[in-house]
Amino acid sequence: MEFRILQYFLAIAREETILGAAEQLHITQPTLSRQMKELEEHLGKQLFIRGNRKISLTEEGILLRQRAEEIINLVEKTESEIMLSDNVLSGDIYIGSGETEGMRLIAKVINRCHELYPHIKFHVYSGNAQDVSDKLDKGLLDFGIFIEPADVSKYDFIKLPIKDTWGVLMLKSSPLANKKKINVDDLLNIPLLCSNQNLVRNELSGWLNIDFNHLNIIGSYNLIYNASLMVEEGTGYALGLDRLINTSGNSHLTFVPLEPKIEVGLTFVWKKYQVLNKPSAFFLEQLKRELDNIKDES
Repeated sequence: MEFRILQYFLAIAREETILGAAEQLHITQPTLSRQMKELEEHLGKQLFIRGNRKISLTEEGILLRQRAEEIINLVEKTESEIMLSDNVLSGDIYIGSGETEGMRLIAKVINRCHELYPHIKFHVYSGNAQDVSDKLDKGLLDFGIFIEPADVSKYDFIKLPIKDTWGVLMLKSSPLANKKKINVDDLLNIPLLCSNQNLVRNELSGWLNIDFNHLNIIGSYNLIYNASLMVEEGTGYALGLDRLINTSGNSHLTFVPLEPKIEVGLTFVWKKYQVLNKPSAFFLEQLKRELDNIKDES
């Protein structure tokens, strides 16, 4: 399957018409139609649903779009790395992370790198450990930050000197808002929103000392900000980490930690045996220096 054909396919997926894609690609409509027909014949699958006004994708087409975008992003990233100037440190660094206050440390190092070498560009992707791990494995990210528990066996890693605390995000008008700590009994009869990660659920099951499914889980979330909106609208309570949602001032929300306390660590990871490009190697060196400074100050 040629790289050019994948670009043609993605153009049609974006434009939703053969004509619009052909104009964007500066080729003729018959040529583009023929290329896509040959692609479908090669794969033995129908990729497009051709309507009167627009074209949509079949299930196979949606899968190909996802993979094609990953392939093209990886090719462009590779080209950028190879073409880096030997005289000026420049290029792109891709970092994936779950939602954590620990990103503040990474942001500090990013700022220092940018001050020294303003041609380095940083791209931050937010997602859970599974999302970040998947993109790391495919080469779409250079580094990742995992919130424990997480499997880091296939990565080189550095433990970050930061802990996040589990608790419950709720309305300030909630009956539980005046409590200093939330215990197991408090959770048993309230509607809860929880992270959709299985490892997180297993960790909380251990804390509960009961099956996690005994809780009244009314929904799940990937990013805590979206869950906070549901809490603010009175949907329920959200199990999550501290310091991610503003609960000060005029906020309608408050955060109460769990008791016994559950703290989770953070791990900065990258692929084993990976040859880092110059900007990524420089960033990693600066991060290690910052961690040494923190160690010296403590």
